Amino acid sequence: MYRTHHCNELRKSDAGETATLVGWVNTKRDQGGVIFIDIRDREGVTQCVFRSEESAEATELSHKLRGEDVVQITGKVEIRPELDGESTFNEAIETGEIEIVATELKILNKSEVLPFQLDKELSNEDLRMKHRYLDLRRPRMAKNLRTRHSITKAIRDTLDDQGFLEIETPVLSKSTPEGARDFLVPSRLSPGKFYALPQAPQQYKQLLMVAGVERYFQIARCFRDEDLRADRQPEFTQVDIEASFVTQEEIYETIEAMLSSVFETARGIKVPTPFPRITYQEAMDKYGSDKPERRIGCEIVDVSDHFKDSGFGVFKRAIEGGGVVRAINAKGFAGVSTGQIKRLEEVAKEAGAGGLAYIQVRGAAHDTWRSPIVKFFSEEELAAIEKDLNIEEGDLILFGCDKWATVCDVLGRLRLECSEMNNWLEGKDDELDFHWVVDFPLLDYDDEEGKWNAVHHPFTRPHADDVALLDDESKWGEIRGAAYDVVLNGNELGGGSLRIHEGDLQAKMFRVLGIDDEEQAENFGHILGAFQYGAPPHGGIALGLDRLVMLACQEDSIREVIAFPKNNKGMDLMSASPAEVDFKQLRELYVKSTVQEKKES
Repeated sequence: MYRTHHCNELRKSDAGETATLVGWVNTKRDQGGVIFIDIRDREGVTQCVFRSEESAEATELSHKLRGEDVVQITGKVEIRPELDGESTFNEAIETGEIEIVATELKILNKSEVLPFQLDKELSNEDLRMKHRYLDLRRPRMAKNLRTRHSITKAIRDTLDDQGFLEIETPVLSKSTPEGARDFLVPSRLSPGKFYALPQAPQQYKQLLMVAGVERYFQIARCFRDEDLRADRQPEFTQVDIEASFVTQEEIYETIEAMLSSVFETARGIKVPTPFPRITYQEAMDKYGSDKPERRIGCEIVDVSDHFKDSGFGVFKRAIEGGGVVRAINAKGFAGVSTGQIKRLEEVAKEAGAGGLAYIQVRGAAHDTWRSPIVKFFSEEELAAIEKDLNIEEGDLILFGCDKWATVCDVLGRLRLECSEMNNWLEGKDDELDFHWVVDFPLLDYDDEEGKWNAVHHPFTRPHADDVALLDDESKWGEIRGAAYDVVLNGNELGGGSLRIHEGDLQAKMFRVLGIDDEEQAENFGHILGAFQYGAPPHGGIALGLDRLVMLACQEDSIREVIAFPKNNKGMDLMSASPAEVDFKQLRELYVKSTVQEKKES
C-alpha cells in the first residue's frame, strides 16, 4: 500500500511508530544540512525531517525536491523537540506536535515550476481557470469542495428522513417556449430535429407526481443559455423538490429543516425556525426588492401625501400622473463625496430614474440642509419628511419619484449601493436573515411585447382566493400566485409554488399567456394529457445548490464553489471549450455552420 496514515492523522500518542505518508511537497526548508519537508495531502500537512545520520540516501534525495513534487516518505513518528528551552510545536496545523524523522524517500512524480503560487491569493481569474487542477489544490478551494460535499449529503439525508425519493430525469429533453434560451442538441437519428438540455426538470417532476411517486427530489443539472454573472453559470445544479398532497406550510417546514441542517453542517450555526414571512408587496414597499437585504435597515418610506400640492413640480407631476414619491434615509452619510453622488446618480439612472434628488443634512436647522431641491420645499413639507424619515444631523436623504415599480427598483438599488459605500454589513457575516417572500403576482404585463407573462412559470397555481379573476382580463394584474421564494441576506436561495394540476385550468392559463390550443398540443400535450388521469394536488420548490454553497462558504462568486466552472464569457479555458468540430461530425448530424471564417489579410 502507498501509505499507513494520511497527513492530518498522526498525534503525540503515535510517537515511536513507523509511518508512511504520501502527498505533495508543500514547503521545503534547508537549515544547515537538516532538510524539513512539509508533506500535504487532501486531509492536511505533516512535517518530515531528513538527517544524514538517519538516512544519507533519503537526505541526499530530499535536496532535489521542489514544491508540488509527489513523494512517499517513511519514518519514525517523534514528538517535536524543544529548542533552547522553547517548544517547537506548530499550533497552525493539527499535526504540529509531531514530526516524521525520515528513513526512506521515494519520488513518485516530479513537478514543473508552477504558473502561480498556491499559498497566495491570485487576482488573475483566467490564469486560475486555465490551470484549475492546480487552483483546486489551494486550501481555500479544497475546503470549499469538501463543504459542498457535506452540504449535499446533509440535503440528501434530510430529505431521505422525510420520505423523499431521489429520482433522475432526462438530460436530453424537448425545447418548449418558456424561460431562457435553450441549449440545443442535434439528433443524428432524427435529421433536422433537436433535443434541448433541461433548464429545470419542471414538467418531469410534475409528471412524477401524476405517476404516484408523491415525494421526489433530485440534485439536478440544469442548463440555460443566458448572460453570465457572479452567481450564474450556463450549467448549474439545483436541489429540485416536489411533493403531492402538500400545503405551503408543509413545504416551508421541509425547506427550513433542510437549510437548518445545511448551515449547522457547514458553519456550525443553529438557524432558528420557522423563518419570518413577508409578502411581495411588503418586500417591494420597504426594500425595493423581492429578495431583500434586511440587515442594513434603511427602509423605503412613502412621502407622496406630503407633496401632492408641492411647489416642487417634479414631485407634484409624478403624483398627478399616478406615481409616487418615496425616500430612504442613509444614516450618517451626509458627508458623501461628489464622486459618490455621481455614482449614486448612475445607479438611479440605470434603474430607470431621470436623475437623483437628494438632501445632505448638514445641521439640525432646515436652512443648513444642502440640496439643489430643498429651496422648493415648504417648512411644512420639510417638517413632515423630517418626522417620517427620522432625519438627524449627518443624514443623507435620497428620493425617487415615478411609477411605483420604477421607484421601488431605484431606491432598492440605492440602499444597497449606500450599504456598500458605508460598509453597513461589516461584522455581520454570521448574521443569517432567512425569510420567505410570499404572495407574488401571478402575471406581469410586458409593454414591449404587448402580452402577459408568468412571473414564475406557467404551471404556478393562482392563489386560492384569486382563481376566479382569470375570467376577467382587467383583473389579471391583481392575481396572486401560490408562489414563494426563500431568501438569505439579499440572495434568493430558491423559489417554488403550488402547481396547477387540473387540465382545464392549465389550458386556461396557457391561453392567458397567449399560447393557443394548437401550440399547447404541440409543446405541452404530454402534461395536459397526464392531467386527465387523476393528477394529485402537488407543489414544490427548487433551490440553487451553487448559490447555497457559495453563501455557506462566504464566497462572492459561485465559480469559487464549482470544481470546473466557465468564466464570465461562458468558456472553459482549461479545456478550451466551446471549440470547433470537424466537418464530418456536423455532416453526420445534418448541421451546417453559417459562421464565415475570417479571410487572411
